Amino acid sequence: MHRTAIDETPGFRLGDGAPRFSVRSASATAVTLVVVDADGAETRHVLSRTDGTDRWAAETPDVRPGDRYHLLVDGPDGPRHAFDPGRPLLDPYARGIVPAATAAASGGPRWTSVVVDDAFDWGGVPKPDVPLDRAVVYEANVRTLTAANRDVPEHLRGTYAGVAHPSTIAHLRRIGVTTLELLPVHAFDTEAWLRDAGRENAWGYNTLGFFAPHAAHASSDARTAGASAVLREFKGMVRLLHEAGIQVLLDVVYNHTAEEGTGGPTTSLRGIDGAGRYRWTEDGASYYDTTGCGNTLDTSVEATAEMIVDSLRYWAREVQVDGFRFDLMAALARDEHHVFDPAHPLLERIRQHPDLQDVLVVAEPWDVGPDGWRTGAFGPGTSEWNDGFRNTVRQFWLTDVAEERRNGTPQAGIGRLAEALTGSRGTFGQERGPLASVNFVTAHDGFTLLDLVSHDRKHNEANGEDGRDGSDDNRSFNHGIEGDTADRGVRAARGRSMRNLVGTLMLSAGIPMLTAGDERSRTQHGNNNAYVVSDDLTAVDWSDDEDAEAMTEAVAALTRLRAAHPALRPTRFGVEGRETPGASRMAWYGPDGQPMTPEGWDQPIHRVVQYFAESTPEHEPFDRVLVVVHGSGRTRDLTLPARQDVLGYRLAWSSEKHRDHERLRPGGQVFTAYGPGIHVFEVS
Repeated sequence: MHRTAIDETPGFRLGDGAPRFSVRSASATAVTLVVVDADGAETRHVLSRTDGTDRWAAETPDVRPGDRYHLLVDGPDGPRHAFDPGRPLLDPYARGIVPAATAAASGGPRWTSVVVDDAFDWGGVPKPDVPLDRAVVYEANVRTLTAANRDVPEHLRGTYAGVAHPSTIAHLRRIGVTTLELLPVHAFDTEAWLRDAGRENAWGYNTLGFFAPHAAHASSDARTAGASAVLREFKGMVRLLHEAGIQVLLDVVYNHTAEEGTGGPTTSLRGIDGAGRYRWTEDGASYYDTTGCGNTLDTSVEATAEMIVDSLRYWAREVQVDGFRFDLMAALARDEHHVFDPAHPLLERIRQHPDLQDVLVVAEPWDVGPDGWRTGAFGPGTSEWNDGFRNTVRQFWLTDVAEERRNGTPQAGIGRLAEALTGSRGTFGQERGPLASVNFVTAHDGFTLLDLVSHDRKHNEANGEDGRDGSDDNRSFNHGIEGDTADRGVRAARGRSMRNLVGTLMLSAGIPMLTAGDERSRTQHGNNNAYVVSDDLTAVDWSDDEDAEAMTEAVAALTRLRAAHPALRPTRFGVEGRETPGASRMAWYGPDGQPMTPEGWDQPIHRVVQYFAESTPEHEPFDRVLVVVHGSGRTRDLTLPARQDVLGYRLAWSSEKHRDHERLRPGGQVFTAYGPGIHVFEVS
């Protein structure tokens, strides 16, 4: 009988014709599918291998949504194999994964696969059309985003439904978010060593299955109703966010699985075809691990690459998500010899697949293997987390200012910040343009924004790893007091630094990414690796707070300013002497209002630049802005550039409070900068 291409995709197919199940294993000698219906009746289906392939399949009559199922797989012995015909295994393509009925304490499996009902009424709601230069990304954990929000009904806090609650959406719209990036929502597990210590992985970078939403993030009603209801709640969240014009971007972990090292739990791929799905050392005695998580999936194997692409297609088409941020993407781009290849076949499949042409692809462009730092190496069609931007901006506004306080002179001038401000051309190159850079100052791993300006060192005692975890290179500055303080002067200085950091983020070319709660002055009390810390220490604080409200309004004002000025968000890099549509023409001035001199860029004593940007219209009206950066704690008089084509400058935003935003200042007039700050002038 002829079967369509969709029938050849592994997992269950319950559409037209007889229900059918398939799985891929090159090494197995026998595969049995065990289905348990709602009444507990068990049916076994022996799968047949298609000659000359690694595909095992069988027709499965009478299978219904809600049925639980698992695989039993047998195969040869050997150091790379982990076959056990008596061990229940998860379907790698399962669209529902829930806790198994047999408790782990009794020695049974912890998880089981569930057949789901995919039906959902999307109501004709389209994916939002957000031009990349207008994107403002907001990275959030489903649980901690709403766990403490009293405007969300208690039974929905910390859930998919809580993310889609009107109060959450209203806040995202207020601060100008266009794209919500969710920390991993594929079904995940807590690592065995953490469970043994009574702890829980709160971030989700430990995937059980690449097709199922994490059930624990659903509301209690959905979990009780079953895996199909969990999936419906997830889709409902996507639909409501889309109705509000907000994209959904998933942080996806295809580089390793929850099976950990060779002594870890065997839940799925290891027991199905571990020899062919993971990277191995040359002698076959252990995994070749470039993730630091015990194992690394081998994307040079066709079945693994197909699974990743199938998963992306499923979430993009059937769940309607708008894009993906790939955790440790360098690990996905290693060839059969474990060498990074920017033209890796998997990357090319992702870029070229017709079902993935409208999705945003964002790389975390590194892993922990040899030659693993690959920022700038992923080529056209991919945007990348720009860790260089993060380090430069923190250094300029925090550690350099701290150094000036201690020794009178910062360590560096303005040059590196100017490179970051204009899109990091040196990192991403002329062809890729500024939108290859996802700019960020904070992310889920590391200090929050408030902690970044409140701590000189990490405080990870709660993690139980004796301070070995988390980065020691934070480029932070506590402004004279470690941790929380009632000192009004220190608090004011910290607030200014936070506005300088976020201001630089929002005024820079590229795609800005905020971390959830930074606009609410969220703290983790100095913990810079809070993946096992409870909600009461990591959740976004939604209580009434004057500082949090002021910071929220600052972020909202900056996103409005960014949206209003295309000169701040070019889509291309300009070329000297040539008109480049979508680029911004740049002119640089020193503190005296005269063109910047070569020595003004890098000498530490010169910490001032005036950046005059004017758009080259492509889709929006002509636009001009002046961004003034003063990176010193000293008060300084600056002369605004006198240009024949400029009538005057009106201050639109400043990281200093209580500035005069009304009057038009002519070129040549003195503007006084009171300490480190960033100021934006609209040009008439």
